[in-house]
Amino acid sequence: MKTIEIHSLEETNALAEALAAKVFPGLLVTLKGDLGAGKTTFTKAFGRSLGVKKTINSPTFNILKIYQGSLPFYHIDAYRLEGITQDLGFEEVFADEGVCVVEWPQYIEYTLPKERLELTITNQEGEKRLIMINGIGERYRKLEEEL
Repeated sequence: MKTIEIHSLEETNALAEALAAKVFPGLLVTLKGDLGAGKTTFTKAFGRSLGVKKTINSPTFNILKIYQGSLPFYHIDAYRLEGITQDLGFEEVFADEGVCVVEWPQYIEYTLPKERLELTITNQEGEKRLIMINGIGERYRKLEEEL
């Protein structure tokens, strides 16, 4: 596991851009963190770096939003799914060749693929954040090392 200290919105955007530069079909990124930690901010910068032209916002009401960039870009916000154990059909998204970001992944842990890149964002003072990066699976560990 790698920890990166971020001091500004620009540094958050730079990390998202660095990840987007290493994207591969089927990439799954999970984002954990308290409300206001910067999960959606990271996702917006990541999506823009993938060529998404539409405004990316939190899909809390819809749960899933799909955008078109260099690859299909899936944005899942599982915040409202706490305690739900039924099949929600996310397997199709995870099996697709697109790129998927899941906010609040702990609420759908049972449906997530084993291999993924987990980012945990922790608020510090002011704009400072700690981002812990954990690559699960060989190609995700390699990605973790490269960031």
